[in-house]
Amino acid sequence: MEGSPIDRLIRERRTIRLFNGKPLLKETIVGLLEAAVWAPVHSRKEPWRFILFMDEGRRQFADAVLHTFSKEERERWERKLLIDYCELMQAHLLVVIEADPRQREWEDAVGAGAALIQNLQLLAWEQDIGVVWKTNAYNFDPDFCRLTGVKPGERIIGTLHLGYFDQDKLPKPRPRTPVSELLTFISSAAEAELQP
Repeated sequence: MEGSPIDRLIRERRTIRLFNGKPLLKETIVGLLEAAVWAPVHSRKEPWRFILFMDEGRRQFADAVLHTFSKEERERWERKLLIDYCELMQAHLLVVIEADPRQREWEDAVGAGAALIQNLQLLAWEQDIGVVWKTNAYNFDPDFCRLTGVKPGERIIGTLHLGYFDQDKLPKPRPRTPVSELLTFISSAAEAELQP
C-alpha cells in the first residue's frame, strides 16, 4: 500500500496558512464538496450543511471574526486579518452540524463531519488548493454564529480557509509517532485478558 497514489496523497498533504491570493472559483469548491460528502455517515440523515464566503462575502466573515476580538486584539490584528481573510485566502467555508443532545448521535455527526473535512482537504490538495482547518474560539461565539448565518441548534465543527499557495513555501512535515508504539495487538482471548 505504501507508495500508492492515495498513500502519497495522505502523507504529502499539508495544512496551508500562507496563501498567494490567486483566484479560486465557487464551482471548484462546490465540486470538491460534491465528492467530499461521500464520507461515511452512521445515520440515515447527512448531518451537515455549509456556509461559503467568497469575493466580497469574505469581508462579512472577517467582520464576524473581528466582532469576537477585544478592542486591543482588534487594534493589533485587524489590518493583518483583513489582508489574509479578504485578499490572500479565497474562500472561508463553515461546516455546520446539528447540535444533537444525544451523545451517540452527536459523536456520529462529529465523526462524519470530520471525515468529510478530511475528504475535502485531500481532494483540494490534488488540485493544488491549500486548506487550513480551524476550530478557533470564535467558532463557539454566539455572535460569530449569528453574524455568519449559523442557525440556533447548529454548531460549527470546522472553519476551512481555502486558496492557492506557492509550492516553495510548503511547511515541513511534522513527525508522526510510529504505529508500533501506539498499537495494542490482541490475537487470542488469553492475551485480551492480560490487557489493562
